[in-house]
Amino acid sequence: MSERADAPALVLGPMLRHVGETDATVWVETAAAVVVTVEADGRRWSAPTFRVHGHHYALVVVDGLAPGCDLPYAVSVDGAAAWPSPASPFPAPRIRTIDRDRPTRLLFGSCRTSVPHDREGHASNGVDALRTLALALARGEEEWPDLVAFLGDQVYADETSEAMREFIATRRDLAEPPGEEIKDFEEYAHLYWLAWNDDANRWLLSTVPSCMVFDDHDIRDDWNTSWTWHERINRTPWWHERLMGGLSSYWVYQHIGNLSPAQLADDEVYAEVIAAQAGSRGADGSRGMEAELDLTDAVFDLARRTDRHPEAYRWSYRRDLGDCRLVVVDSRAARVLEPEHRSMLDPAELQWLDEQLTGDVDHLLIGTSLPFLLPPGLHDLEAIDEVLASGTHGPLVARAAEKARQSIDLEHWAAFNDGFVEVFDMVLDVASGRRGAAPATVTFLSGDVHNSYVAEVVDARERHGARSRIVQAVCSPIRNPMPRGVRVMMSAFARSLVRPMHAVAARSRRVPEPPCSWEVTDGPWFDNCLAELTVQGPDLSIVWRGGEIRDGDDAHPVLTTVATVRLPGTR
Repeated sequence: MSERADAPALVLGPMLRHVGETDATVWVETAAAVVVTVEADGRRWSAPTFRVHGHHYALVVVDGLAPGCDLPYAVSVDGAAAWPSPASPFPAPRIRTIDRDRPTRLLFGSCRTSVPHDREGHASNGVDALRTLALALARGEEEWPDLVAFLGDQVYADETSEAMREFIATRRDLAEPPGEEIKDFEEYAHLYWLAWNDDANRWLLSTVPSCMVFDDHDIRDDWNTSWTWHERINRTPWWHERLMGGLSSYWVYQHIGNLSPAQLADDEVYAEVIAAQAGSRGADGSRGMEAELDLTDAVFDLARRTDRHPEAYRWSYRRDLGDCRLVVVDSRAARVLEPEHRSMLDPAELQWLDEQLTGDVDHLLIGTSLPFLLPPGLHDLEAIDEVLASGTHGPLVARAAEKARQSIDLEHWAAFNDGFVEVFDMVLDVASGRRGAAPATVTFLSGDVHNSYVAEVVDARERHGARSRIVQAVCSPIRNPMPRGVRVMMSAFARSLVRPMHAVAARSRRVPEPPCSWEVTDGPWFDNCLAELTVQGPDLSIVWRGGEIRDGDDAHPVLTTVATVRLPGTR
């Protein structure tokens, strides 16, 4: 276990996760089996902890709130005050429920490494855009966001920090596989603690609602790239334990907080928590510590089943934000990898997504860790590589294409063309008003690629009668920049590919033409940043914000503006 003798009552958290019009959820990890209570507006809501692999967690449902309320809250553990600390320099955490009449303000981004916020950490990984924003919010310099969407690589299980390696070395020999990478649930628990325990970020996560979805580094680089990759990794002696630890910890630390109270009740594993809470609560709301539910077997069984049968569980989810709908799509675990049936999403996932993508909302936002619309030349390259890797030009070419796919990450939506086309057709139906009134915009929000840009479909109106703007907005990284030399190479590489790759794709009968054309309209930018999307009636405004050190003050970076893009809607 990662507990220490002097561990505080709260090991991690509180984290404000789901917030609706009348309810919210608050997540914590504690040092022991306890009852966790959230207090706000003279009322109390409590939940006993449950246990996974010796760690203790609680998700407190705060319900019966008024729409648009703004309430400071506190957390107690077995009746003793635990958060906020009286000595905290930050404002009290607050719960702000959704107000349908208030324009949505949404933060999003991906790819954040956990290294110290000092001169050495800034030199190696740049300034943490998340922490910089937290400090600016605490000083009252920024408008309050309604939600922050973390779109992948919240933790890096395969590229560990010095602090993480020191912890691993206390448990096992780093010379043994998987070496400096994460091995199991216990190491994942410490990895999450390193990612979220900084005072500023911990405060931000306690007071701004968050939603999350995994990408490959949350498990391992190139996770589920292809059937060949899947077969090779499964032959290693350590992969099964790694995957079970990764998916199980993801369920606890990230996924359950994505769900509304009603969705929690429908979750096959969390339903056990709800049943145990109902059965152990006395007339006064108390319960004995011996009744703490151990979910280890249930969560690990879920991880085993979803690896073998992705359709057995859904990691995707939906958030309604008043004037917007955010649909967050699992583009990693739900993949179909069989060479003859490759798709980013399995049939059950596609059907679910089809049901969520409807009109009658001002703005439809689709969160997917991997950009749906890559720069055009890169899209064509990945589509061509998928065809070659399928064996259309013989086994030697197929092996070379597979090697390229894995070595240079040719595994985005373009490399799963069947799923790409199906989702594009869904979006065109929404944008054309065939699923209710067309939104002003349909916007994909993504990360992954360690640069930020905006792309827009240019011929949807002419070819399909679309009434909505269809946009791709990317924000990556929050804190994990490309080396400067690689940035120059990648930027030039992407531009130089557009004409030759399009020419090759156009001449090939096996490389299908996309339903529409698009172009990069803004970017790329390679700074560490966090994007701020603001609804302005039918329009969207997106600002990419970063941080910089001034006057040698490494502890207090200053917020900077990397880029601003305004997207007029169609209404």
